[in-house]
Order: sequence, then structure tokens, then C-alpha cells
Amino acid sequence: MTASDEGGPTGSGEPLVDPTATGFGQVADLYDRARPGYPAAAVDAVVARLGVQPNRRILDVGAGTGRLTIPLLTAGADVTAVEPVAGMREQLARGVPDELAERLTVLAAGAEELPLDDASVDGAAAAQAFHWFTPEPALLELQRVLVPDAWFAVVHNRRELTSPPQAALEDLLRPHRGATPSWIDTSWSDILSDPPGFHPAELLTFSHEQVLDLEGFVARVSSISFVAQLPPPTRHQVLEATRVLFTMLERDQQVRLAYSTEVRLLQRRAP
Repeated sequence: MTASDEGGPTGSGEPLVDPTATGFGQVADLYDRARPGYPAAAVDAVVARLGVQPNRRILDVGAGTGRLTIPLLTAGADVTAVEPVAGMREQLARGVPDELAERLTVLAAGAEELPLDDASVDGAAAAQAFHWFTPEPALLELQRVLVPDAWFAVVHNRRELTSPPQAALEDLLRPHRGATPSWIDTSWSDILSDPPGFHPAELLTFSHEQVLDLEGFVARVSSISFVAQLPPPTRHQVLEATRVLFTMLERDQQVRLAYSTEVRLLQRRAP
């Protein structure tokens, strides 16, 4: 594995990132343990459309702790993982199996200023990250670094708020979200119906479920960026309320959180 701390093409240091997103750096280990992965069928759809195979160069933008990076490496790709938050990059580096690490490059950068050459990657993905991007410049940067006719996959576990456990969890979280970029604000996905630099997205959906015990349920809430940045007394109150909520929702000492995994597939247009 190779790593770089360049903050963009100019090597200007740690990349700019939404202030709330810095909270992920404080809870990267919890994020890695408590966030759901993606169903195998969703990963297979991404791998197939991106044409993942040995020696294919794939970009994972907003890679986080590697929830999609590791499956892409496992499928045989050479992966460049771009992640602006230092704590997330460090957790990603710790979590990649040794036998995959030689095919991984980790870069400190944001989606809006990728430290990559023109037409230097064969495919790209962003998992649980696109709502943090400034969409127009990010899409144009992706168009720049992708080879002609390449594909970009946007993967997202959307919480099913029609499910009582997810609805109850949302009631707990809503008062503390503030202006944090959120999947609930659909502007991030609406733009993908007519995206600059790409043909309109094709949407695939897959059912997904996360089963958590008490420790996992509390860790899931703790891993949320805006929860991590709450003042300590408020954060303590939220986590205590999370424990109470678990007792109300649990069946056989488990809570089942329902998700709809959305995969949006976009093909690069010619500039």
C-alpha cells in the first residue's frame, strides 16, 4: 500500500472538508465496526458495471474506512482510495488485509480536487459519501480523471424510515442534526438525474438489514459525525437515550435496522 498526505494537486496540506465531517475522525474505529456494509448483490452490480478485474484502476472517492474499498480490492482491482479525513484514512490502512494492501493507494483529498491525472482511472465509486460532496465540481473532476465511456457508481444505504426502529432512531437524532449534509435532503441524488459530465443515472435498489446488539446499537449512533461533535454532556444524554431506545425496540436482545441499498450507475460523457 502506498499513501500520500497531499491535499490536492498543489500538495497544500490536509484537504478542506465540511466541519461536521471532521467528527468522523474522532470515531473512525466505531464507524468501521458499527456501520453496515453493502449486500453482496449490490457489490456485484458495481463490480460488473465498473468492469473490475486485475490491473483495472478503480477510484474510491470518500472511501472512509474502506467499506467498499476492500470489496473492490477483493474483486481484483488496483484501488486508489481518496479520503479527506485523516482518522478515516488511518482506520482504512489498519483494516486492509496484508494480501490486498499492495494494490491500494490512499490519498488525502476531496472529491472536488482530485490529485490524479486526466483519464487515469478506469472506473470510480463513492459509497455513503456523495451527499458530502459539492456535486457539480466533484462530477466534473470525476469526468476529468476517468477514461472515455467509464462508469461511476454512487452507493448508499438509505435508512428505511417506514421501519419502526429506523423511525424511532430518526426521532432521536433529528433535533441534533442541524445543517449537517444528509441523505434525507435529496438534492444530492436529484442532481444525478441530469449530472454534469455524465449520462443520467440508472438506479438499482437492494434490500439490506443490519442486526445489532446493545453495544452495536450504541456504537452505530456514536459513529454519526454530528453526534461525535456534540458537547460532552449532550452527547452523553443522546447515548443514554439510545440505550433506553434499544430496550424499547429489542427482540431477543437485538434490533434490526432496515435499509434500502441504492446503487446509481452513471456513464462518463465526452467533455
